[in-house]
Amino acid sequence: MSPSPERAPRRAAATLEVRAGALATLAPPDAPGGVFVVTDANVAPLLPAALAALPRHVLTPGEEHKTWDELGRLLAALDAAGLDRDGHVLAVGGGVVTDIAGLAASLHRRGVAWTAVPTTLVGQVDAAIGGKTAINHRRAKNVVGAFHQPRLVICDTATLATLPERDYRSGLAEVVKHGIVLDADYFGDVESSAAALRERDPAHLSRVIAGSCRIKAGVVERDEQEAELRAVLNYGHTVGHALEAATAYERWTHGEAVSLGIAAASRLAERLGVAETRVRERQVRLLDAFGLPTSGAGVPGPTLLEAMGRDKKARDGRLPFVLAPAIGKFRLVFDVPAAEVLATLAEIA
Repeated sequence: MSPSPERAPRRAAATLEVRAGALATLAPPDAPGGVFVVTDANVAPLLPAALAALPRHVLTPGEEHKTWDELGRLLAALDAAGLDRDGHVLAVGGGVVTDIAGLAASLHRRGVAWTAVPTTLVGQVDAAIGGKTAINHRRAKNVVGAFHQPRLVICDTATLATLPERDYRSGLAEVVKHGIVLDADYFGDVESSAAALRERDPAHLSRVIAGSCRIKAGVVERDEQEAELRAVLNYGHTVGHALEAATAYERWTHGEAVSLGIAAASRLAERLGVAETRVRERQVRLLDAFGLPTSGAGVPGPTLLEAMGRDKKARDGRLPFVLAPAIGKFRLVFDVPAAEVLATLAEIA
């Protein structure tokens, strides 16, 4: 007997759809075990009638709410709704929603199917792609989680039109990251389109979002569980995650922290002789063009270094740094002297 669609083996990458207006016409997936919606208070009023009528759990927006307690409440809600192993979790919202809903889907009944409908730029180009689901610990970001691929990712570019400016800019940091370490032509396209992207031009947005999804999905297909290659997607995140944790997820958005992390990584590459000065300057110039921070982290270097030591990517006590020797290329560097890291952190502090 062949398995039903909802019980089919997981794939290394989800089916992806990028389309303006997709949310307004979104229908519940066909799931015999029931469908449960996870969203947040900002997005809940935007749900179409077909989804608003379903059982749902509404999260409080904000990275600081991606916690054990909130995960427990969501799991209790899934159980109370009677969602069984043939059920389907539909996550509609930003990266916090897709992260915690995906993790809950991986745990409920030992794993149920789920669909991600990211409504923020960070979610559409990064958080909802690749099946990495997690919650935060007060001392480190995303250290409690699982790899659980969504069956489908639907990116509605129209939802970005009303996104607050700070949240929108935050997503552009992930766009820049993809180009820096994986695709020089894509980076060049983002550079030349910077003004249009800053103004949220629909045509440019659709093209760039599709490009970022293509780049990330290509990496995930080759390395689903971050054995080696997928580590490249952490460019800027080693310092960025430490900065978020050190400020209790309240001072910087994720993208702002990643932008500061990219600035630090580019400076570290220059300091170590891995990259020339012009490589750093080009990265910082594009981040500046998007209004993203490249200095002023506001956290002492030793504090950040301690937080980096708790990074989930550390193995055998060694923390790898993803560096860019050139635009479109990357290198994993281990055993970077602490003095060099501290000097770099001082430059962005």
